Amino acid sequence: MRILITGGAGFIGSHLAEALLEGGHTVYALDDLSTGSIDNIAHLKGHPNFHYTIDTVFNDPLVAEMVDRADVIFHLAAAVGVKLIVERPVHTIETNVHGTEVILRHAAKKKKLVFIASTSEVYGKSAKVPFNEETDLVMGATTRHRWAYACSKALDEFLALAYWKETRQPVIVMRFFNTVGPRQTGQYGMVVPTFVRQALNNEPITVFGDGTQQRSFTYVGDVVGALLKLMVTPSAIGEVFNVGNTEEVTIRGLAERIKERTGSTSEIVTIPYDQAYEAGFEDMPRRVPDLAKIHKAIGYAPKVKLDEIIDRVVAEKRSYAGAGRSIT
Repeated sequence: MRILITGGAGFIGSHLAEALLEGGHTVYALDDLSTGSIDNIAHLKGHPNFHYTIDTVFNDPLVAEMVDRADVIFHLAAAVGVKLIVERPVHTIETNVHGTEVILRHAAKKKKLVFIASTSEVYGKSAKVPFNEETDLVMGATTRHRWAYACSKALDEFLALAYWKETRQPVIVMRFFNTVGPRQTGQYGMVVPTFVRQALNNEPITVFGDGTQQRSFTYVGDVVGALLKLMVTPSAIGEVFNVGNTEEVTIRGLAERIKERTGSTSEIVTIPYDQAYEAGFEDMPRRVPDLAKIHKAIGYAPKVKLDEIIDRVVAEKRSYAGAGRSIT
């Protein structure tokens, strides 16, 4: 098939492009490089079935042409990272909502299947864990910019499902839970690459908040495998799926494991949220998915455990240092 990936030079997008090419598909990547990197797809540029365009999903005529050429669209282009979201809430809302609207509007003309990348953030402050796809979403106040991302992605979901209900435009919504792995950068607040960089440089490992907040981290390869299976599962159309891992760890515990596995001499320090982000910043105390629905649909079960995820990220960052590149 011919596949369009918006955000194709991003962390998840580049791994998805690799897997699709290995499966014999033709891939068209669209990315404005605002958070993606050309380095992520440099090794794919010579592949005869890989094509990339440096531009934005706001370019309506270009998107119309690329969507028309594709059989399936993976819409991964979005504002990412807590740091970026807090600092640039206007960019966050406009990128997420308008970009999705452009993709869906053009896809609906010829009923092209669209995957909408959503996030576990949409569950907001819900305390009903593990999070099920039918769980109520509990958002914070509009005066807290941190929730702009969650609300914008929830609106993406509403819009996609409205297209499915009203026009039978095929859509599948994926809620990603803390996807990590090689090529992810800590530049925008991603915790695993940030901790690994700090540990390898023997710098203080900075834990925001008190470190008791719990997360479950998912290897990017597990996420990509789920996307490939859902792409050929007709019963998944019109549905919302969690994709993640149920192995939980506190952020303090994550810092300790990364320090141990890197042999680092780093000190682990805590920084209050007010200093790390902004006054009144709110966070989710626990975030873990219910995976029953996606397991029933495609037999999904995460394969890569946290320690192996850490080791793979560490190996990549060490390879950067060995090649004279800065660790990001």
